[in-house]
Amino acid sequence: MALSIAVVGGGAAGFFAAISAKKHFPNTKVVLFEKSGQILAKVKISGGGRCNVTNACFDLNLLSKHYPRGERQLRKAFSQFDAQSTVDWFESRGVPLKTYTDNCIFPQANSSQAIIDCLLKEAAKLGVEIKLNSGLRAMQHSDGTFILSFDDLTQTFDRIIVATGGQPKISGLEWISKLGLDIVSPVPSLFTFNMPNNPIRELMGNVVEKAVVKIEGTKLEGRGPLLVTHWGMSGPAILQLSAWGARILADKKYQFRIYVNWLNGKSEADFRMDLAKLQKLNADKMLQNANPFPITSKLWLFLIEKHGISPQSRWKELGARPINKLITAMLFDPYNVLGKTTFKEEFVTAGGVALNEIDFKTMQSKQIAGLAFVGELLDIDGITGGFNFQAAWTTGFIAGKHIGL
Repeated sequence: MALSIAVVGGGAAGFFAAISAKKHFPNTKVVLFEKSGQILAKVKISGGGRCNVTNACFDLNLLSKHYPRGERQLRKAFSQFDAQSTVDWFESRGVPLKTYTDNCIFPQANSSQAIIDCLLKEAAKLGVEIKLNSGLRAMQHSDGTFILSFDDLTQTFDRIIVATGGQPKISGLEWISKLGLDIVSPVPSLFTFNMPNNPIRELMGNVVEKAVVKIEGTKLEGRGPLLVTHWGMSGPAILQLSAWGARILADKKYQFRIYVNWLNGKSEADFRMDLAKLQKLNADKMLQNANPFPITSKLWLFLIEKHGISPQSRWKELGARPINKLITAMLFDPYNVLGKTTFKEEFVTAGGVALNEIDFKTMQSKQIAGLAFVGELLDIDGITGGFNFQAAWTTGFIAGKHIGL
């Protein structure tokens, strides 16, 4: 009698796992259960509806370093299915991809629907059964089989792949801990910083392409573009900090101070030499009319006024005190953060099934044979840039490849 395989969760990881399972074991019955009425919902909205499929980071060691949690385990997993594998998989199925200057890879069609249609077509071609509005209520393991109880039915399967996604509260993971598996409490990752009532919010839309942001009292550092928003700050530099510091910032209850270096981490010594040259070059010009830095004029004016430097001052008139203020403004600019906001519509968590519970050669539980976990349900998360989807494709592919053995 043919094996039966259930995949619980119709997101990126679950869908890819179901396709992989049916591809590698065509004679098995593969059924995908999704609790809502819509599959691949996160794929649909990701990247502003464009879907950042993966990242053009094709070195396995470098690729794995983009994951605050899961680096070591994913380095091994990527040897089975990496970013190049993702590109090849979609393009070989009629979805041309485009790599942008920041290495993010999107469908050439610039629409997440291209990815969704491809996955649906592949699942249909292989014969994956899809059941919507089927939320898992309980799972029992007995005599090598799994009894799954859904909203309106109970079914028995030989193998299970769980892909229920990141859970905002540990209560959503209790059913897994009842199986005897260790769980890491979930906390948010990939969020933006709220700065209520801070006047910098009036500069929403201003972007500095190369900023360095540090969190006071930690070794955390974010580098890259920084975006001023109507609630505070966002952009890769901020999102890196929120990912790498997910647990630290949760412990701080999202109240902390950051320091922004608006000049790509330039040192004070180098900046002082720059200022000496600028004072000669712009001697008779007023600061408000001579912004020599790679920031917008609005941000330049905001910074000098914030730090008590008169915009009407001429460069040649700057003495030791205003020079020191300018150094603080450009290299050590402080902001108090009082809260967080989810990055766009994307919800990412740190936490989930503990990684020491999983054999990353197969994605199966070390304790329960035939039970695999994939995607964000694991204590794995990446920084922004296509890395979370790559982890989904990789873990889903591996689980499906080995689940029928």
